[in-house]
Amino acid sequence: MCGIIGIIGKGDVAPLLLDGLKRLEYRGYDSAGMASLTDGGIERRRAEGKLVNLERLIDTTPLPGTVGIGHTRWATHGAPTEINAHPHTDERVVLVHNGIIENYQDLRKELDARGHRFETETDTEVVVHMVSRFLDDGMAPRDAVFATLEKLEGAFALAILVAGQEDLMIGARRGSPLAIGYGDGEMYLGSDALALAHLTQRICYLEEGDWTVVGRDGAAIFDAAGNPVVREVKLTATSGAMTGKGNYPHFMLKEIYEQPSVMGDTLQSILNPWNRVITLPDLSFDPGRLARITIVACGTAFYAGLVARYWFEQLLGLPVETDIASEFRYRNLQMPPGGVALFISQSGETADTLAALRYARAQGQHIVSVVNVPESTIARESDLVLRTKAGPGIGVASTKAFTTQLTVLASLAIGLAKARGALTRAREEVLCQALTEVPARANDVLMHDERLAELAHDVAEARDVLYLGRGTGYPIALEGALKLKEISYIHAEGYAAGEMKHGPIALIDEAVPVIVVAPSDGLFDKTASNMQEVKARGGKVIFLSDQAGIARLGDMAEASIELPTIDPFVAPILYAIPVQLLAYHVAVLKGTDVDQPRNLAKSVTVE
Repeated sequence: MCGIIGIIGKGDVAPLLLDGLKRLEYRGYDSAGMASLTDGGIERRRAEGKLVNLERLIDTTPLPGTVGIGHTRWATHGAPTEINAHPHTDERVVLVHNGIIENYQDLRKELDARGHRFETETDTEVVVHMVSRFLDDGMAPRDAVFATLEKLEGAFALAILVAGQEDLMIGARRGSPLAIGYGDGEMYLGSDALALAHLTQRICYLEEGDWTVVGRDGAAIFDAAGNPVVREVKLTATSGAMTGKGNYPHFMLKEIYEQPSVMGDTLQSILNPWNRVITLPDLSFDPGRLARITIVACGTAFYAGLVARYWFEQLLGLPVETDIASEFRYRNLQMPPGGVALFISQSGETADTLAALRYARAQGQHIVSVVNVPESTIARESDLVLRTKAGPGIGVASTKAFTTQLTVLASLAIGLAKARGALTRAREEVLCQALTEVPARANDVLMHDERLAELAHDVAEARDVLYLGRGTGYPIALEGALKLKEISYIHAEGYAAGEMKHGPIALIDEAVPVIVVAPSDGLFDKTASNMQEVKARGGKVIFLSDQAGIARLGDMAEASIELPTIDPFVAPILYAIPVQLLAYHVAVLKGTDVDQPRNLAKSVTVE
């Protein structure tokens, strides 16, 4: 979602703000802006669209000053226009905001009655005027901000400057992340460590409800009640060098090609390849007494959870519930105390997933999270954190995050099954060996890139595309359809192959490509019959299978991609890669913005 950077610096602040905003482009945005303090007043520059438009504006109309804030906005309240772009100001207070102020209409009426006049359609502008209202009442800036925070309802991260106060920046978080960066006589605020990676590696993450008064020499932090608190300052490994595209034309392609490496890094943290043993962190629960597991996530992470459901049920012999985070807590589910609730999130800040986590916590569940950011809110609020080591993901479409999530979840399934006594040592060794081979086999899959680029020409001409799979191939069909939709804007749907004749078969004709995900496993024969039904109706099949599968059914397909012969347990990890590459090449042919598709944000930090 939106991105924030704030700097109390020594030199020209504009280029530093721009650098920070460029590092936040991956979050998704439709306008951008910056403001600085200068000569006792406020200077501001804003632009609709991509950051390059703001950069051109700064080139023609420089932004002076050493203290400033910047923002990339993804529109919620109000259209993505320049006038609605952040920062917002009344010429005395200027601020940027991530999140949603839920009671902004009531606050706006209150401020209207006091003579305040609004220029935008946004919820954010009420915060500016509310701080000014309390300044009018004679409060000091920090007290005016605290009084404002007490009136706000909703989720927000804020960075606030006041004209004439060049040694003061105030930040606050409730529901949206915010970090403090520590420099040498300079201080920073950012919506994540990546925004500050070019400035400092000394980072402090505000906790829920915290707010901070930042000066050139440090920061005072307070909790929601206004009590002083101490939060740990950590060194972050996040580096500005980690965010370049290298020789790749798009971040998405670079991140697809990084998968063998990051899956290997992830496995090294949890699997010993020499003795073929999974080593889990200390558990907060007894695996032998588990009766049920609940998996909650959003989007691509939810599909990773669907794959994990098959693994957990097959290896652990336990019932597993999977649910979309935005729906989960509204079902008012009563969860038996002592169960395990597993949350999957790349950023660790996904608002729906975090809210579901807190619901499960209140229901007495042991909280396990699979996240890529160990300092994130979801990680900090979990009993057990299993980290994916995917590195920064800049492309909005999830690729390496998905496969590293699957890698961790497969390892967790093996480890818990062993702890429950549900897995023999011989089977454990077989599964661990299969996981160990995944990075190398992923490299083999990438060798089909050129062939997938050729096949993309036919798919790019389609109006509708279907993906079919069974077992763990079903979530990969869902994920393939999602990837194609989100970056090429072609309508696509993923189905369990057996469901095709319950409705979707009506869509099939010679103009509808059908991508079939079918490793040679116990369900292959079932999928084969569904594929024959597609062929009989003129559907053009792109067949993803292994050598044995293609030997049996390849002649029925318009085209086949031969994937490595591997244990079916790890097949979904590898079969995710060709559906990613196919979607990528189709999007390139369609001329869409691959890394920042329309209307999408990398991290959804509001409901």
